[in-house]
Amino acid sequence: MTVLPLLTSLNEFRNFMEELPNSNKVAYEQAVDRNSQLTKPPGALGDLENLAIWYASWSGTAKLKLEAPQVVIFAGNHGVTANFGVSKFPSEVTEQMVFNFRAGGAAINQLSEACGAKMDVYALDLDRPTADFTETSAMTEADLLKSLQIGWNSVDPLADLFVAGEMGIGNTTSAAAISAALFGGGGKDWVGRGTGVDDIGLKVKRDVVDAGLARHKNDLGDPLSVLRVLGGREIAAMVGAIASARAHSIPVLLDGFICSAAAAVLYKMNHSALDHTQAGHVSAEGAHAQMLCKLGKKPLLALGLRLGEGSGAALAINILKGAVACLSGMATFSEAKVSTKT
Repeated sequence: MTVLPLLTSLNEFRNFMEELPNSNKVAYEQAVDRNSQLTKPPGALGDLENLAIWYASWSGTAKLKLEAPQVVIFAGNHGVTANFGVSKFPSEVTEQMVFNFRAGGAAINQLSEACGAKMDVYALDLDRPTADFTETSAMTEADLLKSLQIGWNSVDPLADLFVAGEMGIGNTTSAAAISAALFGGGGKDWVGRGTGVDDIGLKVKRDVVDAGLARHKNDLGDPLSVLRVLGGREIAAMVGAIASARAHSIPVLLDGFICSAAAAVLYKMNHSALDHTQAGHVSAEGAHAQMLCKLGKKPLLALGLRLGEGSGAALAINILKGAVACLSGMATFSEAKVSTKT
């Protein structure tokens, strides 16, 4: 079991991101070789084959199982909701949903149970929303570090797959601002309807994102600074968690637009930072498909989901379990005494 050092500073996090651990090349080659011998025509299992090989390369063995997935939900409140119209729901809903998660009543509870995942919930200073990023930086460096640390420490070293989910009224606005800052464009390019705002609300969200980008134009050259001035505590925690999973060599399934915006911060710090991840799904949030294209990720599912909570990625866990079961459980031609002659 890998024991990670404490994350004590932003510079320590930056240093980690410069020299990331890589996948297991021996396990990768063994998985490729085993896949080529299984009782099926070459490529007959389509994307499942590469998915299983990817999982093997990060798990460290070609004879593998997927038995201990972990889903973690991070919740945070956003000061940007002070701009009336950004969300259809008040910030109080964040805390109410945390109670619902802990009581087992949310969609993610059902999906986690269905795929056999352990589920944890972290509420990040819900009584202290981030600042309104149209007026000042959303977080201080201390806030950012604390949130990264919570995410970093949330990953169970015994997990064999990790999913990060989120809850936070206003966080699609924050994710859109982060996306625009990292990849260019403005509100019209990255803002979607989120919780279902009307046309007036959509314009408000776009204007808010543009105002944030203009306010912080001198801080947008560094991904962690982008996260600090435009992000949220739950988004920062997801950044820390996805990085921590990399340190543990635990494969990750990414969820929707907000999770992908968090992942984009890591991608911009190091373009190989997401090699241990797959996109669980593409959501109905407008800019998510564009984001996945930027990250070079092909989604496993496309079901029109836009809930967040890690729901799409959790649903995809059983797809990955199927891929793993085939690679590890199918007989080879020689084991099954099946002829390979044409």
